Amino acid sequence: MSVVAEKTRPKRKVRPAGRIASLRGGLTAWLSRPLADFHLLLAIFGMLTVLGLVMVLSASAPGQVASGVSAYSVFQKQLIYVCIGAVLFWIMLRFPLRKLRHASTAGMGVGVLLLALVLTPLGDVRGGAQSWFTVGPVSFQPMEPAKLALALWGAHVLVTKRALLSQYRHLLVPVVPVAMLVFALVMLQPDLGGTITLGVVLISLLWFVGAPMRLFGVIAAGGLAGAVVLAIGAAYRLARVTSFLNPDADPQGAGLQARQALFALAEGGFFGKGLAQGSSQWRYLPNVDSDFIFAVIGEELGFVGCGLVLALFGMLAWVGLRVAARNTDPWISIVASTLTVWLVSQAAINIGYVVQLLPVTGLTLPMISAGGTSIVTTMVVFGVLANCARHEPEAVAALRSLGPGRVGGLLKLPAPEAYRPSPKRKPVRPSTPPRAPGRRTAQLPVVDERRIAGRSAPPSEYRRRETRRVNQSRSEQGRSTRGRGRYN
Repeated sequence: MSVVAEKTRPKRKVRPAGRIASLRGGLTAWLSRPLADFHLLLAIFGMLTVLGLVMVLSASAPGQVASGVSAYSVFQKQLIYVCIGAVLFWIMLRFPLRKLRHASTAGMGVGVLLLALVLTPLGDVRGGAQSWFTVGPVSFQPMEPAKLALALWGAHVLVTKRALLSQYRHLLVPVVPVAMLVFALVMLQPDLGGTITLGVVLISLLWFVGAPMRLFGVIAAGGLAGAVVLAIGAAYRLARVTSFLNPDADPQGAGLQARQALFALAEGGFFGKGLAQGSSQWRYLPNVDSDFIFAVIGEELGFVGCGLVLALFGMLAWVGLRVAARNTDPWISIVASTLTVWLVSQAAINIGYVVQLLPVTGLTLPMISAGGTSIVTTMVVFGVLANCARHEPEAVAALRSLGPGRVGGLLKLPAPEAYRPSPKRKPVRPSTPPRAPGRRTAQLPVVDERRIAGRSAPPSEYRRRETRRVNQSRSEQGRSTRGRGRYN
């Protein structure tokens, strides 16, 4: 009976809590691997690139057909820029970070020069802003690489002066004056969205270097006052603010984009209508393939597609800040955290004004919106972030001892250099005070400082014992001298 009962006894089922615990343990073990952050950044980069190409094709093809041109015209340009960005991404993966840090000063100078030249007759006006250079069939915005140059150069200056950052003049100069110059040049174009992202870069630099909180209060007050002045100073900016406060006031004018974006998101539902099945790209929504591409994602891929985009940028925020926390080089830590905050904040602003949480600013969705300079610069930023992930101490040890691995061998990546902190300056020895005339000083005997009475001891302990012994000998000699003079 016992054998039969044992055979007929139902098997124990694995509890869901046990499965969750095992999955959590496996995920924790995988994340503890040396190159986990590097592989996660590559996965996020690849998924955002593919998603961006697919959505640009789906969002632009109907409008291009309606205009009488090829349905693939916008997609072909985007694909060319993605290929250029992929090459620069690979170069940034191989580029030594020490050389990149040293080149940041020259890059900042070139960025300021280009921002000044674009305001001359050499620059082109598009969309009401003189912010483009056109060389044959190629056009680019100097503002995008200027953001990266400000992040790299600002981190270099602040890390170099980190011992003096408790003083405001060293904390603010020269980073803040140069940033203000860049802000002024961008606003003269004018480009409010670029100014906002430049402000995000500057605030991130000051935050991660440990600036006092009262400084951010002053920056917030100044930024709010500046935003109010800029909104009142231009008619189109004031129209954006009023349409944000009351979208129904001008449904066919300033409030058209915001209303149509909400309609597209509402029609998508949970799973969406399917790729190229939405109606917003048939000229119902302006700038559908660039500024408002998130609305197309919501209409064609539904809540699931929007959730995927939010999850990818949320994972980017977590991985980027994790890379910054795990690095021992302070410059790499500040650069990684600043670039991460820049990309995630830009994505949050774009999604925020699509869902009417923020006024429309014209910022693109990184890696997904159509655009030449923006997609190339964003891919370069991803290359710098992935290079920072390869410079984590555990990753450096693994790559230098075990080899480049499968991914590193496929990309032909060299082993990163180990972090060597900058040598500390030796303290200056005080000069010997002048001796009184006619006074002799006792000379300490020269002996081995490493050994005292046959046992090793630090030099400080030796000096303390030797000084005590010399003082005792001096006092004994003084007593004997006084005794001889008294009795003789």
